[in-house]
Amino acid sequence: MDPCPCGRVDARGQPLAWAACCGRYLDHDTPAPDAESLMRSRYSAFVRGRRDYLLTTWHASTRPLQLELDGAAKWLGLEIRSHRVLDADHADVEFVARWREAGRAVRLHERSRFVREAGRWYYVDGDMP
Repeated sequence: MDPCPCGRVDARGQPLAWAACCGRYLDHDTPAPDAESLMRSRYSAFVRGRRDYLLTTWHASTRPLQLELDGAAKWLGLEIRSHRVLDADHADVEFVARWREAGRAVRLHERSRFVREAGRWYYVDGDMP
């Protein structure tokens, strides 16, 4: 089994397989059903170097023109701290992502904002609490 990098587990506490988790969003045109699933899939896209998916799921109002990924980064894990639904089309996800870069541990703690348009969730931006 190829475990999903996002760390989502099933009811028995076992890691979900890539194909049953974020793989269905990154490898197919299946939209993430909620902001937390999109956040997890975006983390998995960083792990797998999928710049195309990151740009596609970034809201047009804040999307960068280019995105460079560090192929040498070793991703260590994702912790979802909270997922808050604000209304049918807006949500926040607080997370901590960890990775190692040039032998140095890096930690990103962000409260991200998401919006749903035409049935698809998009990352808008975030604040570091």
